[in-house]
Amino acid sequence: MRADIVPGAVFPDYELTDHAAKRRKLSDLQGPDPMIVVLSRGGYCPKDRRQAEGLIQLHHEMEVGYCRLVTISTDNLLATNEYRTGVGAHWPFLSDTGRIVQQDLDIAEYTDTANNPMIPHTIVLEPGLVVFKIYTGYWFFGRPTVEDLRQDLRAVSKKCRPDWDIASPELKAAWKQGARDRFYPYGKSYSKIFGEQE
Repeated sequence: MRADIVPGAVFPDYELTDHAAKRRKLSDLQGPDPMIVVLSRGGYCPKDRRQAEGLIQLHHEMEVGYCRLVTISTDNLLATNEYRTGVGAHWPFLSDTGRIVQQDLDIAEYTDTANNPMIPHTIVLEPGLVVFKIYTGYWFFGRPTVEDLRQDLRAVSKKCRPDWDIASPELKAAWKQGARDRFYPYGKSYSKIFGEQE
């Protein structure tokens, strides 16, 4: 992994084609929320498929916890769709056949000359694509467990959610004073979204 990609750094805002053939930027997929990015060898790798299968249950939790999940592989569009459908995933899969991510992050798996994939990594991001934690998954048990990721998402959410402790007197007072910008969704008109009268 490139030397400057460390906790606290901003992860590159790659723009790639998703499983539906639409160009997507990571920042757009993330929005204001925590996000996990899985850098995958591809659907041919049984370790990657097993990791994706394990992430399915966590993804259900991430949806209700306002967190995002993205998988990037060097598979072409057809293989990307087969990979995503084959494991039963419902989050965005991005195709990087040009190996932009692999080359930019310096993660070519040089031991696999037949497939030329990237070394698998799982990256937990704070809002703004800020790196929180990086796991290297060349060996399967280097990859995070679902519980590892759940704990990471808890730590990131606690750090980035101003309304994490909603029972605090300070937040109760802010609510009574109409300071809805302290409550999710941040930076948007709470009243317009939830139909409250201003």
